[in-house]
Amino acid sequence: MTDRRYLLISPCRNEATYMRQTLDTVVAQTVTPAKWVIVDDGSTDETPAILAEYAARHDWIEVIAKPDRGHRAVGPGVVEAFYFGLDRVDMGAFPYLCKLDLDLALPERYFEELMDRMEADPRIGTCSGKPYIRQNGALISERRGDEMSVGMTKFYRTGCFQQIGGFVHEVMWDALDCHKARQLGWRAVSWDTPDLRFEHLRPMGSSQTSIHTGRRRHGFGQYYMGSDPLFFAATCIFRMAEPPYILGGFSMMQGYLGAWIRGVPRHEDAELRAFIRTYQRRALRVGKARAVAEIESERAGLLTTSGSEATS
Repeated sequence: MTDRRYLLISPCRNEATYMRQTLDTVVAQTVTPAKWVIVDDGSTDETPAILAEYAARHDWIEVIAKPDRGHRAVGPGVVEAFYFGLDRVDMGAFPYLCKLDLDLALPERYFEELMDRMEADPRIGTCSGKPYIRQNGALISERRGDEMSVGMTKFYRTGCFQQIGGFVHEVMWDALDCHKARQLGWRAVSWDTPDLRFEHLRPMGSSQTSIHTGRRRHGFGQYYMGSDPLFFAATCIFRMAEPPYILGGFSMMQGYLGAWIRGVPRHEDAELRAFIRTYQRRALRVGKARAVAEIESERAGLLTTSGSEATS
């Protein structure tokens, strides 16, 4: 029988506004987590009381309090809180691992469907569904690419997570992981189907100060991971078609150029940076889908030749 035990790790801080929807939709999953570690990263609202309520009702939920740093911190702060929880669990005891935010409303077959798809394709190392936000009563896609698992719900084959070295402690950790997985022969993917569409209750990039702060942070992250300038310019233009219209794309470019002008150090893995740029330049010529398919075909034998177990 297939082992479908999965571990959830959720960093959170002051999530009282949204978290009950996430908690309720996880509890209602057709395949519930074997364990859910929720790291309270110094909350000052009703978050601790809500977490205690759910932990008392479900023995597979464990709440861990992390010392308060005094402010909300995305990017490196989220990764720090994630590892604060993960380091207290034997992740090797679980075939699957997921970093899950507490501002999501998930369909009830969400995790079952992800595991169905991973069992059908042992090369899938990380995957997710697609995020939607509610605008004027309608759900609107956040338009995330099919070649990435999304940062708010990163579902992993544990063996893949271990092989890529986990998350980097910097902005764009949620893109670098997918590129690294693909470099090593794994597949990173997300799907837009009814059982995998979830509501993102907090719009992308709005969790710290403002939307524009989030967009500038994204631009900095693209510089940090070594993105090709032309590819990133195309990304900025693509994002100008969504709120905040036009200006959001300019804020992204401002973050990228600001880091470039300041000479900020980039991610230390030079081979990965080169791999990313080669992919991006190819994607500009033939499209993302074809560029990814070419990489996956070229690297199809890496998992077996390296001795890693795709089914682990």
